[in-house]
Amino acid sequence: MFTSLALRGALKSASIVLRESGIISRLNGTTPGLPLKSGACLSHLIARPANIGTGSFSIQPVRNYARAARKRKPVFQSQLSDLPPTMLKMDYAVVPLAQTTDDLVKRILTLELASHSEKLRLKKEQLIAKVQRDESDRSSTEVKIALLTVRIRNYQEHLHKHAKDKANKRRMLMAIDSRKKMLKHLRMTRYDTFERVCQELDITYTFPPEYYRRITRRWLTKKALCIKVFKEVQKQKAELRKKIIKSSHTQADQPKITAAVPQ
Repeated sequence: MFTSLALRGALKSASIVLRESGIISRLNGTTPGLPLKSGACLSHLIARPANIGTGSFSIQPVRNYARAARKRKPVFQSQLSDLPPTMLKMDYAVVPLAQTTDDLVKRILTLELASHSEKLRLKKEQLIAKVQRDESDRSSTEVKIALLTVRIRNYQEHLHKHAKDKANKRRMLMAIDSRKKMLKHLRMTRYDTFERVCQELDITYTFPPEYYRRITRRWLTKKALCIKVFKEVQKQKAELRKKIIKSSHTQADQPKITAAVPQ
């Protein structure tokens, strides 16, 4: 079975070479051309006649296919880029001996060789320290907003590299909705704290729409009909207004006829 397949492939390749060589020689005008079957393509070959008298030729493959230029993604600014690599980790920041160790140990204790989760943990503590009410505050609305902000930005950085990750995209949208609810509650109860939190965490608050409605095909059709009727009514009113203005102008142009009073 394998030998028959190999023989069949060898015969097929030999026939293709013979057919192409006949075409090339026919183009050069040295030998009579061989018949060409429909569907044969020589776009990947270039013939260079070396010795036309002897009938030999050289074939050079061409690999310069047209490729679409790939668009480079813009560089995403990570929220962890402002953490210097010489900063100590959270567990060793309060240890005085960590400042006097040699360089090799200090590389291990600093953020130079730290993992992503350790850097993220330090960033959470930095944002919490900006908005917390006191040093022991870990459960207020401001602290929860700070934690959600770090999580949302981490999801955004991940989705910039892996755009097809639907699960993390769903988690990011859920976190955004939770933060919107907390910001709305904070804005209605304590507006000064709301402004301070948005300024410290660099959050742009967008107001929600006043009216929510599920978009259906029936609702879209009804809306289009109402818009069409409204435009038609406005058009009729404009025509009626023009007629009224025109009639008033004609009445003003007519001369006033005073009736003769008998004496």
